[in-house]
Amino acid sequence: MSAPLLVAVDGGNSKTDVILADGDGVVLAAVRGPTSSPHNIGVPGTIALLGDLIQRVRKEAGLAPDVPLDRAEVYLAGADLPVEVATLMAAVGEAGWAAEHRVDNDLFALLRAGTDHPDAIAVVCGAGINCLGRTKAGAYARFPALGPVSGDWGGGHHLAQLALWHAVRGEDGRGPGTELVAAIAAHFGLPTVEDVGIALHFGDIPADRLTELTPVLFEVAAGGDGVAACVVQRQAEEIVALASVAAGRLGLRNRPVDVVLGGGVLRARHPMLHEAVVAGLAEEVPRARPTVLDTAPVTGAVLLGLDALGASPAAKAAARHSILNSRSR
Repeated sequence: MSAPLLVAVDGGNSKTDVILADGDGVVLAAVRGPTSSPHNIGVPGTIALLGDLIQRVRKEAGLAPDVPLDRAEVYLAGADLPVEVATLMAAVGEAGWAAEHRVDNDLFALLRAGTDHPDAIAVVCGAGINCLGRTKAGAYARFPALGPVSGDWGGGHHLAQLALWHAVRGEDGRGPGTELVAAIAAHFGLPTVEDVGIALHFGDIPADRLTELTPVLFEVAAGGDGVAACVVQRQAEEIVALASVAAGRLGLRNRPVDVVLGGGVLRARHPMLHEAVVAGLAEEVPRARPTVLDTAPVTGAVLLGLDALGASPAAKAAARHSILNSRSR
């Protein structure tokens, strides 16, 4: 009897990874596509995009069209509220990609990729920011993560906006002077930051290029600029606050707990941000064990599928090793 087949999806705000694997932990194929977040492209767009990617990964694996998949594990940015998860569960079921399926927020994949420990918290700071905690008893702590309307602060997009905001005000005198002024004008090759804002307004600089200012912010902060450093420190405080609140809700604040840090901003390990986060966690969650995710979050989607299929520890280790090696090449 052949091993069962599963398709695993990690769909973020900037990219979507899809892996086809079997129940023995053998990775058969992997493909990548653009964002599949329903907040960005709507639920029909999400299903259409994922359907195309799943067809691609099946073809890459050499599966005949009539070979069924036993399980689909789908984890998406934008699957935040229970009603959104239920809508996506129904839509994936109607798509008929596999005999059984599960859909939830992409933080579940990140958390599973980062730790096997049952008491754990994940904080993602990539394009946006979010947090998820779990306990051995099966309790979860979640946040709506809908942006400013749900109290969110930070993430790459917001940091880029703040970098430009402070630069504009530093240039025209409404705010304190900052090296962000010269750095941002130079980044876009324009004389002034005001010119940058006008170019963005008229579309001469595409709006999606604004996110290029996030690394500029960290570079200027590392150079000793007080304004940029304050923004970085504020981001660290928000990351610590999310983890601390989740730990408090779950009764983990004074217990050993893994804290998995993921997303592009955190995985970049900017020293100023990383050190502030580690120090803040040590104060607020004294027994926290912070780690930066060292593998692709889609690894967690595969592992969750293998968990559901009752795969052996050896199969899970094989899958993790295969994905890590393929991503490092």
